[in-house]
Amino acid sequence: MGNYRLDRTAFKARTAKEAANHSIYYKDLTWQERLRIANYLNSVAYNYPENEPPRLDRTAFSIRKIKP
Repeated sequence: MGNYRLDRTAFKARTAKEAANHSIYYKDLTWQERLRIANYLNSVAYNYPENEPPRLDRTAFSIRKIKP
């Protein structure tokens, strides 16, 4: 995705019907392109570098066997 930046100041009020038409653009993209866009939006939302997602903290989880 490169040098794209999210413009947080841009906003346009629309009706629900007008806002629903944006999906037409994404239907024409390949699954790889949609995945790239999702990766970029996640990096912006969670504030990490685009191709360096944070590592999963495996110490926060544990596996236990259920005793019958």
